[in-house]
Amino acid sequence: MRAQSGLIDADLGGGVIKQRVARPGKGKSGGYRTLILFRRDDRAIFAFGFTKARQANISKADLALLREAAAEALEWSDEELDRLVASGTLVEIEDGNDDEG
Repeated sequence: MRAQSGLIDADLGGGVIKQRVARPGKGKSGGYRTLILFRRDDRAIFAFGFTKARQANISKADLALLREAAAEALEWSDEELDRLVASGTLVEIEDGNDDEG
């Protein structure tokens, strides 16, 4: 993840970042926007995605809700995360790196 390397497109505060994702044939500027609950060296939780063509940005009210969600989600223990994944509430996406050894 680029954000882990410090390449954050927009830090929206309160543990919420916006990352641009290229769309085939459109590049990043015509691509997708993703909102991620993020704490460097700890976790990234995908929250929302949209195309720039469909929505220029999120509302202040939605951003406030995302910040509240980040405050809670970024404090979940590993056991809580495992339980949420096991129940299907969250889906874990592997990054392809084998950090286990």
